[in-house]
Amino acid sequence: MKNCNVALIGQKFMGRAHSNAYGQVKRFFNLPIQPALHTIVGRNAKELAAFAARWGYVNKTTSLHEAVMDEAVDLVDIATPNHVHAEPALLALSAGKHVACEKPLAGTLEDARSMRNAARKSRGKTFVWFNYRRCPAVALAHRLVKEKRLGRIYHVRAQYLQSWGGPQTPMLWRFNKKEAGSGAHGDLNAHIVDMARFITGDEITEVNGAIRKTFVKERKDLATGKMKRSSVDDCVLFLASFKQGAVGSFEATRLAHGNHNANKIEINGEKGSLRFNFEDMNWLEFCDASDGAREGGFRRIMCTSAGNHPYAENWWPDAHILGYEHGFTNMAADIMRAIAGRKPEVPLPDFDDAYQTQRVLEAALVSARNRCSIKLQEIR
Repeated sequence: MKNCNVALIGQKFMGRAHSNAYGQVKRFFNLPIQPALHTIVGRNAKELAAFAARWGYVNKTTSLHEAVMDEAVDLVDIATPNHVHAEPALLALSAGKHVACEKPLAGTLEDARSMRNAARKSRGKTFVWFNYRRCPAVALAHRLVKEKRLGRIYHVRAQYLQSWGGPQTPMLWRFNKKEAGSGAHGDLNAHIVDMARFITGDEITEVNGAIRKTFVKERKDLATGKMKRSSVDDCVLFLASFKQGAVGSFEATRLAHGNHNANKIEINGEKGSLRFNFEDMNWLEFCDASDGAREGGFRRIMCTSAGNHPYAENWWPDAHILGYEHGFTNMAADIMRAIAGRKPEVPLPDFDDAYQTQRVLEAALVSARNRCSIKLQEIR
């Protein structure tokens, strides 16, 4: 069986998540090709050696060019801060490599556009790690909407609420606009915009209004002990209109006590509703309006049944629940299928798909800055 040699760029939080997925996928999925941990790339040579040993990478290097241009490498996986997505992606695409990239696609719309354009010209395939699509419950929601179980969609109501970004949190790259591009907006709204687009199969055509707020304006730099300005948003809320007539609301914040990773969406349609909360990720709540007033209401579907729920047959018996890391492993499986020319379990976001989400994020920021509605056709 042919291996797909992976060069991973970045060895922090996301580097661990991706490495675990590549290591686990061959143990749980029967795939046409398997990922092989070929090279880990990073700036700190000492940390790289420890990371390579722990996760099983054959090679390690601090040279981006050396890793990306290695003829033995098939897939370049970018798990770095947002502002350094473009350089390795463009280099890899020019060499005809397959490229997987963390979300959002880039730190700026300009970089995202250049990556999208390069992907269109490259023979390599592209993927973006919107891993929440790979939760069985979210994938089931996508299928239910596609099967017209909700009928015409009226409302999309999405929130991504975290609580770790209070005044006590020190200065990190995520609070520096030059590195992150934006704060909670790019980090969290990116996920719920993608999830809304994925589940509904519809596109946002207008941001009708937005608000952006930075509550914690300075944070302590642990290296110097001095306070530094936080140049990103702590929260962004916006309203939107969809092409097929639905309306939507989106909210992202890192300052919502009691919410650790509450990635939530509710969709209401003419025939019913569904809702999902990642903090209870194995469940999808579904309401079939045809049940009537006497028996109607939300039912809780545990999405762990083999043959009935996406990806479930590769894991454990019913109700032996999945966790955060399984979404990455499910995505690694679909990436391998796609590279081999097979159909993924559920649709994969490529650079063009992720660029559409980035356009929505940009439109919300423009709307907040100018205090007006922004049509997506204005954001190119």
